[in-house]
Amino acid sequence: MKSVLFKIAGCLAGVTLLFTFAMVYTPCASAKNEKAAASGIPADASFIIKDRGLSPDDVTAAVSTYMPSGKYDEYVMFASGGQSGQVFAIGIPSMRILRTIAVFTPEPWQGYGFGVEETPLTNAPIGGDGQKVMWGDSHHPALSETNGEYDGQYLFIGDKSHGRIAVIDLRDYETKQLADNPLMNNDHGAAFVTPNTEYIIEGSQYSEPLGKVYAPISEYKEKYRGLATFWKFDRALGRIDADNSFAVELPPYWQDLADAGKGPSDGWAFINSFNTEMATGGIEKGNPPFEAGTTERDMDYLHVINWKKAEEAVKAGKFETLNGVKLITLKTAVAEGILYFIPEPKSPHGADVTPSGKYIVVAGKLDPHVTVYGIENIKKAIEAKDFEGTDPYGVPIIRFDAAKVTQVELGLGPLHTQFDNQGYAYTSLFLDSAIARWTVGDDKFTAPEKPWTLVAKTPVQFNVGHIAAAEGDTVSPDGKYFVSLNKWSVDRFSFIGPLLPQNLQLMDISKPGDSMKVLYDLPIGSGEPHYAQIIKADKLKTWEVYPEVGWDTLKQQKSDRMTLEGKVVRNGNNVEVYMPLIRSHFDPEHIEVEEGQHVTLYLTNLERTVDATHGFSICGFNISASIEPGETVTIEFDANKPGVYPYYCLEFCSALHLEMIGYLTVKPKA
Repeated sequence: MKSVLFKIAGCLAGVTLLFTFAMVYTPCASAKNEKAAASGIPADASFIIKDRGLSPDDVTAAVSTYMPSGKYDEYVMFASGGQSGQVFAIGIPSMRILRTIAVFTPEPWQGYGFGVEETPLTNAPIGGDGQKVMWGDSHHPALSETNGEYDGQYLFIGDKSHGRIAVIDLRDYETKQLADNPLMNNDHGAAFVTPNTEYIIEGSQYSEPLGKVYAPISEYKEKYRGLATFWKFDRALGRIDADNSFAVELPPYWQDLADAGKGPSDGWAFINSFNTEMATGGIEKGNPPFEAGTTERDMDYLHVINWKKAEEAVKAGKFETLNGVKLITLKTAVAEGILYFIPEPKSPHGADVTPSGKYIVVAGKLDPHVTVYGIENIKKAIEAKDFEGTDPYGVPIIRFDAAKVTQVELGLGPLHTQFDNQGYAYTSLFLDSAIARWTVGDDKFTAPEKPWTLVAKTPVQFNVGHIAAAEGDTVSPDGKYFVSLNKWSVDRFSFIGPLLPQNLQLMDISKPGDSMKVLYDLPIGSGEPHYAQIIKADKLKTWEVYPEVGWDTLKQQKSDRMTLEGKVVRNGNNVEVYMPLIRSHFDPEHIEVEEGQHVTLYLTNLERTVDATHGFSICGFNISASIEPGETVTIEFDANKPGVYPYYCLEFCSALHLEMIGYLTVKPKA
């Protein structure tokens, strides 16, 4: 009995009593009930523990993550949705999925992409050819920041497959803007913000001819390029300002993840790269495959960009214009001291700035170490011109040992790093399927162990990629909680077919040393999360209902299409229907049009009660709308097929939900 109690020391007293009861007490039913009543523990709970074979750690984990109904999570994690094209909002510590935010992909529950005009997806052509792309590969969410702290106002995310950036307003968790990059078809180092959200950084991944034009692979070195785009963000409008944005041309290496400096490194951006070999693949022609060709060299280049100097160069007119974008050429970037390289172990993935802004941590996937660079070292090397030479495009290469502070050996397949408030860094180890905890020699947070030392490795299941700690990439991380975003789940959950979910594992990192504990496994079965950020929930100032009846959610202002009473306005071939919605009817309930007429609906939800959302669909017309309390939406379509089409409320909003319908009748042409 003592051994059991020692194992659960530090757990809640009730859990201790429950375990004591479960392990040592197996009397008859009446005695069992008397014992349970005396201890205040429900009798059934102890038998659930025994029946499932739960260990003390299992019960501690369960208690740590349990959130009773009506209680709110301390944090919200925003995780990318990968191939789903969306973003997931997840409560922590409960690990409950609170919301899927529709971003790059249509989503019928939210009326996103199914006829509602007040969404950016309605008119989002790609590449200028009028093609509409109805999905995205959402990778790296970034919360807006003020002075290096999350401020909870906006969320940005990149679309790797189409080179786009999305803007999400966290007052209503809805996407407001999709910014298409006119110079590049793909990105990966996106989105990452500067400390006051002056710019959203979008780094390309795979080199292309800039401007989305053709050039043969045989002219790769001459005509293919990388790109770093700095999208100007207008905080007052809550939108990207393309006219005041700019891009920096990069050599045709493959750029990877980015991070913006802060504190002493503010004004600088750091972007990893690989394929400095400039391999072009072509196994069908007998060439080495990309995975071999891009890993021949021992070192690739960390891109160091002085974005404040780039901003000055643009103001001075030192740019070219390509497809409407202000482009700082490679030649200008070198001449103006905007771009430098530092050698880094090959195939790096993460580039992460420490909370103080003094250090940049880089993980090379094929090196067991993380490499730590110092911003003061970098500045001194630039001032002293302590270079190893230049790359083939004339970019100065800072001497590796001049920029390096140290290297810390962690394990196999290091990828990404996050930080806490105890002086620890956390790095994902893909091949080891583990999280490494190590100490940072940073005087802002001081760990009890020796600086730059591996402290612990905690196994996760399996093949961890990205990671997130509570506010772990800000100037003041919280510690406490950490999430491992694992690529494989294998034997973690019930099999649901060959396509398995990803596994997001919550960990407790509140205690020093080697005491990290896995608390919860969350399956994500709708895309592959690549990155996440965790913000204190009380920083999010979300609306419960829209500020006024008749709210245009795309413009975030009162709509001139708002209506309080139903009416039909006919003007030749155009029919406009003004329709208020309130429990439990539409007004009007009959809409009569003729075949071929153009119909525009203006729907306003008159409700002011929290959660009194109405839905709207016209059967047979591929229309789905969600109209939250106070919202006005616009739906346009051509009544091009005669017949009778019911329209109804998609939300079960009242007891008379099924009676909330109407009829659209389309009279055939004479």
